[in-house]
Amino acid sequence: MFCEFVFDVNTAYFEERGGYKFARDFFAEAYKMAVKEAGGEQYILSAVMHADERNRGLSEIMGRDIFHYHLHVVYIPVVEKQILWSKRCKDESLRGTVRETIMQVSRSKKWAYPQAVDEQGNPLFNKEGKPVRIPSYSLLQDRFYEHMKEEGFDGFMRGERGSTTKNLSTLEYKIMKDTEKLERIEREVSAKEKQLENVSVKFTAEKEIHKTYHDLETMGKKKLFGKVELSEENYRKMLSLAKEGVVSRGKIADLTQKLQSAISRAFDLQASWERLYEQTEDFRRAMKLAPSRVKELFAAIFTKDREDRELMRMAHKRTKKRDEWER
Repeated sequence: MFCEFVFDVNTAYFEERGGYKFARDFFAEAYKMAVKEAGGEQYILSAVMHADERNRGLSEIMGRDIFHYHLHVVYIPVVEKQILWSKRCKDESLRGTVRETIMQVSRSKKWAYPQAVDEQGNPLFNKEGKPVRIPSYSLLQDRFYEHMKEEGFDGFMRGERGSTTKNLSTLEYKIMKDTEKLERIEREVSAKEKQLENVSVKFTAEKEIHKTYHDLETMGKKKLFGKVELSEENYRKMLSLAKEGVVSRGKIADLTQKLQSAISRAFDLQASWERLYEQTEDFRRAMKLAPSRVKELFAAIFTKDREDRELMRMAHKRTKKRDEWER
């Protein structure tokens, strides 16, 4: 029976620090930790740094092939096991004491879940009275993070404690991508249907307009001396259309003015957006290349800002109390 370590850090971390050579030095140190965790190099079966998986997202950003480096270490999970003297031992003083210590292969004992304790060192229990256990792999992540920091490899973040996030299988990943593609196609179809609906409404309106033009042109009977005779119904219809035309002229003028204002406002917003986009170019590039470092930097800035504001608030409070005391 054997187990496997997979030591892994985000791809951008290595690219920012020298690529393959830095990754090789990083995982050479990670291997030393693996030997320590396994209990000795004699229990290591193999250790291989992989550099054959292409990071598609980062490759597209950088404009060249970027590979993801990680270390696989296969080992035998060996633990010490104490063999005690049994009750059948003739020497009563030896019963229950350690007879010998042997090495045993056991994954469950190697990675047992220890019981959590409070700040006073007392064991913790849940509502049902059962012991609260700490995932041994979470503790392993803590040791890996601290070990690499102590050896000078900093600038990366430990994974989120207690996270239930799981890596997707190849099939799950393809299903996710196909679902995203389907949703994008559905949005495009919906947009096309909306455009078609708008064209249909516009066509219907234009058809109605042409019909009205035709009715107006054929309305009435020509008389002598160029006069046209209209029926009562046609006269009222033409009078109504004439009134609508006069009212529409005012509405068109008002809408034209609003449209010009909207166009001017749109140009202003476009110019503002372009300036903002240009000003944030370094920030956006940094977020693509090293999101964790940017988040750490901003977290430090915001923390200092909160501390400064708290100091100012406390100083203002002390000044206010002093003024009240002097009065």
